Amino acid sequence: MKNNYIDELFNSVAECASASSAMIEVVPMSEDGNMEEFLFENNPNCPNRIPILPMTGNVLFPGTITPVTITREMSLRLLRKVAETGDYIGVVTQRNDYVDIPERTDLYDIGCLAQVVKVIDMPNNDVVGILRGSTSFRLGDIVSAKPYLMAERLPAVTADTVDNFTKDDKESVKILARKYTAYLKSVNPNDVTIKTIKEIRGPRMLTNFISSHIEIDVPSKQKLLEVATYAERIVGLIRHIQGLVSMEDLRHEIQEKTRVTMDRQQREYFLNQQMHVIQEELGGGSSEAEVKRLRERAEKMEWSKEVGQHFEHELEKLSRISQMSSDYSVQLNYLNVLLDLPWGHRGVVNTDMAKARKRLDSNHFGLEKVKERILEMMAVLNLTDQRKSPVLCLVGPPGTGKTSLGKSIAAALGREYVRIALGGVHDEAEIRGHRRTYVGSMPGRVINGMIKAKVSNPVFVLDEIDKVQANNFSGDPMAALLEVLDPEQNVSFHDNYLDVDYDLSNVLFIATANTTAGIHPALIDRMEIIEVPGYIMEEKLQIATQYLVPRQLKENGFKRTSFTFSTELLRAIVEDYTRESGVRQLEKMIAKIIRNRAVKVASKEAAEKRIKVEELRPILGLPIHQNERRGAEPRVAVVTGLAWTQVGGTILYIEACTSKGKGNLTMTGNLGDVMKESATLAYEYLKANARHLGIDPDVFEKTNIHIHVPEGATPKDGPSAGITMFTAMVSAFTGRKVRPEFAMTGEITLRGAVTPVGGIREKILAAKRAGITDIVLCEDNRRDVEEITQAYLEGLTFHYIKEMSQVLPIVLLGNRKNKLKR
Repeated sequence: MKNNYIDELFNSVAECASASSAMIEVVPMSEDGNMEEFLFENNPNCPNRIPILPMTGNVLFPGTITPVTITREMSLRLLRKVAETGDYIGVVTQRNDYVDIPERTDLYDIGCLAQVVKVIDMPNNDVVGILRGSTSFRLGDIVSAKPYLMAERLPAVTADTVDNFTKDDKESVKILARKYTAYLKSVNPNDVTIKTIKEIRGPRMLTNFISSHIEIDVPSKQKLLEVATYAERIVGLIRHIQGLVSMEDLRHEIQEKTRVTMDRQQREYFLNQQMHVIQEELGGGSSEAEVKRLRERAEKMEWSKEVGQHFEHELEKLSRISQMSSDYSVQLNYLNVLLDLPWGHRGVVNTDMAKARKRLDSNHFGLEKVKERILEMMAVLNLTDQRKSPVLCLVGPPGTGKTSLGKSIAAALGREYVRIALGGVHDEAEIRGHRRTYVGSMPGRVINGMIKAKVSNPVFVLDEIDKVQANNFSGDPMAALLEVLDPEQNVSFHDNYLDVDYDLSNVLFIATANTTAGIHPALIDRMEIIEVPGYIMEEKLQIATQYLVPRQLKENGFKRTSFTFSTELLRAIVEDYTRESGVRQLEKMIAKIIRNRAVKVASKEAAEKRIKVEELRPILGLPIHQNERRGAEPRVAVVTGLAWTQVGGTILYIEACTSKGKGNLTMTGNLGDVMKESATLAYEYLKANARHLGIDPDVFEKTNIHIHVPEGATPKDGPSAGITMFTAMVSAFTGRKVRPEFAMTGEITLRGAVTPVGGIREKILAAKRAGITDIVLCEDNRRDVEEITQAYLEGLTFHYIKEMSQVLPIVLLGNRKNKLKR
């Protein structure tokens, strides 16, 4: 029986080798019927030094017969020798399959003693050795490498060398066999391994057979060989089988889902084809009617030849797509976008300059520079056939009417008005659109705005352009705006969704911003910056009287003559309840007063037509902003400065005091680096000119000075407080009081010069609001003051200086003994 089985095994090995695959089988029974005694030899008769056969890709277990393909010359020499002598060899698995001549560290510690049953020369010149495992051993040192590896054989304590197979282990082997058989049936019901498992009776034999046959990696098999008890080997096998079952279940689940999806897609395709055939038999379906409708619309378009050819190409695509396909709606939407765009269709433009001027004046008070620029543009368009419009950028504080001014410009020119809000835009695709390859793609905001306008020459307001979030992972929207706002490039603006060039040169773009600090310099270079300054008191009173009060009366259901707001009342509202460069808060306060009157009228209570100043407190509450001045009494080392903010001008106080110390300069008030540098510069100049101020130079070595700017929670920075800090320091060291009616602004240098600063109009507004009568400015700022309407400067006296020394006799009380030296 034994010889018949071996012959059958050799035939199977030959077939396996020809397919370049390994095969593992087990002898099911010995000649005398004792299968385990025949295959397991715990104490084989072999020397302590044995030849070693390195094995790759598999692990030999005791009691199993394994075919091994021989590729190394030294391994072939070894097998042919021991096949004749019947000696034992040590079969040890390599840690790394790619090592040709392994050393001791390349081999695992535990291997299997084996005998070579036969060496077979295959027809394809491969050599296969049939190995029969006997028992495990521990590999010692390698003593020789030629003509093949020789190593020390050491005893090993493993499940195969210790007789520790218990009754419980036998029951566990039955469970193991059932689980593995069930797994094999789920993979391949005709697997011959299933039959072999049923024929094996010995529990140890069955355990080792499954260990060598299971499809797991080599390191995991090696761990099964090295365990100390069969219980551990069985538990490990069950764990691996459960993992294989889970993977097989997942594979079946994926296959089932794939099959269901394929069946559904095939069904939908079949039904769509049937529907298409039915429509053709009925004389054409709705798809053809849609194509015809689109082609009729295209014949009326004024687009270029290239765009017309592109449209025809895309229309042909639509005619070839089934209406039931998702691509049909995508293609149809794209063609509708092309047809909805105003290709060369220009709206009628107002050329009457007098009418345009009247319209601008009726909606906005002041803003002469902006109105002047619009009229200039109209004059140029009337005199030439130039179609390119300028790109304007209105920069000013909130509430000054920048956005509404864009609408008034459109009305004055007789053009359509479109506005897009750019605040918070962080994706370039918001400007250029999304490519049609993306699901849910659409044109950018610019193209959508042109579709909304329906003409190619609207007034296009880009609101809050300074709030665009630039330079991020979604692209740079600010860079995308370069093409939109460049008159040399926007003649062929490319939207990613549109995929054809569109002419934006006829559009009058008007951008609005609170400041140019957040706008890319290249974008600023493409725009014409027009400052929209904050309003002074007189302008606010005029705006409230002519625009705000009538508008709020109308919105709240009253006639223009229902109630009257006196100039005194409006002035009180501006001074006590608003603190802004614009008029937005002022309008809110006016609306609140009118709503109060509306409640009385609706309740049939008596409501006087004239609103008195005394009624403000009951209606609006306590004044929010009291007069900013701290008092009319001269004080030492407290100087009023003027500052510019994004919401307009404001006044700030610079306080200084001295104390005993080592000449340290301390600055508080949440000051920025530039402002701190101005304070340091003023202090160093003061020390250099101490004698000319009547100050002992030695006092700086034993006196500290502290500079503080109140409202410490508000960050402050900029160079314009330099002259103010210098004046406060001189007052602190000399004890001379500062005139309270004076305010000042100006940058200083280390050589004592005073240089010009910006925001003069806003600063003057803040000074008037605070009741300041005298303002000290740099001589170079005189031109900024002269640009302001003189009627608005009433009650103010300006003192222009070139050097720091000139400010002291103007604002400090008391006599000076000496003169500052440059």
